[in-house]
Amino acid sequence: MRFFATMCVCLGFGVMALFGAAAPKKKATPKKKTTAVRKAPVAARKRTTTVARRPVGRPAPRPTVMPAAVRATANDAVAQWLNVPGLMENPAALVPFFEQLYRLERGESKEVLRVFQYGDSHTAADEWSGTLRYLLQARFGDGGNGFSHAGRPWLGYRRLDLKSWNTNGWYSDGLAGRDGDGLYGLAGVSMSTERSGEMVNLQTESERAEFHYLRQPGGGRVEISDNGSLVEIIDTDGPGMPMIHKLPLAPGSHLLAARTLDRKPVRLHGWVTENSRGLTWEMMGINGAQASIGLKWEDAGLAPVYQAHMPGLIVLAYGTNEARNKDWTFESYRDMFIALLDKYRRLAPAASILVVGPPDHQWRTRAGWASVEKIDVIMEAQRAACQARGAAFWDVRDRMGGKGAMRQWVFAGMAQGDYVHFTGPGYRLLGAALYKELMGQFATFARVRRETMEPKTAVYAAPDTNGQTQTNP
Repeated sequence: MRFFATMCVCLGFGVMALFGAAAPKKKATPKKKTTAVRKAPVAARKRTTTVARRPVGRPAPRPTVMPAAVRATANDAVAQWLNVPGLMENPAALVPFFEQLYRLERGESKEVLRVFQYGDSHTAADEWSGTLRYLLQARFGDGGNGFSHAGRPWLGYRRLDLKSWNTNGWYSDGLAGRDGDGLYGLAGVSMSTERSGEMVNLQTESERAEFHYLRQPGGGRVEISDNGSLVEIIDTDGPGMPMIHKLPLAPGSHLLAARTLDRKPVRLHGWVTENSRGLTWEMMGINGAQASIGLKWEDAGLAPVYQAHMPGLIVLAYGTNEARNKDWTFESYRDMFIALLDKYRRLAPAASILVVGPPDHQWRTRAGWASVEKIDVIMEAQRAACQARGAAFWDVRDRMGGKGAMRQWVFAGMAQGDYVHFTGPGYRLLGAALYKELMGQFATFARVRRETMEPKTAVYAAPDTNGQTQTNP
């Protein structure tokens, strides 16, 4: 099974192991006096791109050491909060998606059902989205990876269901704080270079694949290979517009590589790798992103991809970064979010939309850690936008235990010491909670559908050989 299957063992609510105490320091041994020898200055070693650096917008994990009793109490609190039945607001908005799920499960649909999850660093970690991908594919069928970035647009980028990497001569556009022309493809991020011999690679298993890039005047050629064998050469020169190139692949394991052949501009959007049937849960998170980033993406760049890969569900999971932005008011954020929902309605008129509110987080004050109060404003603005445009809403902060609950998640080892991001087990618990909520609503839909829409077996009366009436189904 895939790497992620092993990680899902952590979905239980067991007590996290306590961090080991630091080993006692040894007493310093006095050094013998030596004659100082002046050495020639040595040039500082140049840092290479292989050195691990903190991803943009996401601090490195800080382990929080807690007494065993405190950690056990916090684990009990988290488990209790997650076991309480949740409440999804306006679940009727998910009926179109549930209908597709229903047909997929019954074998009536022979196509791929796609889910696009857009969001900030909580989504970009892929622990949360990856858990949903794994659980839903286990039930409804593995539709493949879906869309993934070309290479690694930031050092912390990863997908739990595939491997990707690239050479050093690429520049990432579309990340938080890097505004440009908005032609970044499905996930809002592109990789660009003007050098020859630069590569992006993808290792996965799939039955079919696509290569997504931007055609532009003066664009260079790109060589596509699979498992070391040349597939074809693509010329990216032409009138500016996003392009989708289908690759003739056989089902199985693939090591796909795209290599530039000229000293000309090349901009890549990513890959799509799918199977013939099943479900995909495609991660579109960007570290440090706010929901308004989606309004910067040109419809002209998104429309062709949406037409070729129409999703059944769009998940929007933003709010953490907006809660620390003093410029947003309830009115301005509500209006922006309504415009964002309208944008996705234009791109995918038949898709359901689910908005996931921001999780609880805290910041350090002189008096200690305190809840970020503006989360209330952002959350209510998202609710109002969902009500205005008929989208479903899931309050993840309430699912965590409400305002201030992040403290217990940190104590339980389910959240990092920055009181903003979760640990791997914490993200997987949130993913499992949303899966449980979705499947609970889906079960209600399936029951009502069977009772109201499916034909019932007729009952009629017929006489038996003795002249008595008997009822036959």
